[in-house]
Amino acid sequence: MLQFCARLTDEQLDATLNGTYGSIRSTLEHMVKSERSYFSRISTGKRYDWPADIPPMTAAQMLESARASGQRLIDWAPRVQPTDTVQVMWKDGTPTDVPLTVIVTQAINHATEHRSQIMTLLTQLGIEPPSLDGWSYFDAHR
Repeated sequence: MLQFCARLTDEQLDATLNGTYGSIRSTLEHMVKSERSYFSRISTGKRYDWPADIPPMTAAQMLESARASGQRLIDWAPRVQPTDTVQVMWKDGTPTDVPLTVIVTQAINHATEHRSQIMTLLTQLGIEPPSLDGWSYFDAHR
């Protein structure tokens, strides 16, 4: 999705639609930053806090970050056991032990949800979105 969207114009990247996270650009950056944070939780037990004063990521920075955190998640996933947990400050401020399997699941579901939103935005712009289903991935990488 990042490679596909890197070819879009600024106007297209800034398009938004009610019911989505935000613009294509902000959704991509949110996905990339979240994936980095999920990996940090899985590998260190701590969330990764991006500095508040950094400028928006470029397409190249997002792509590099996604490649790195994606590969790290792939490398770590087989190590995660059903009994592995990490303490998370829950929404109500209570420290809660969360299974790492839930965080891995969240990383997958979160990315899927936002890719779907971007695909909807692309369709509304009259752009045919890329095929991101598992069969297409398998076909491209075998």
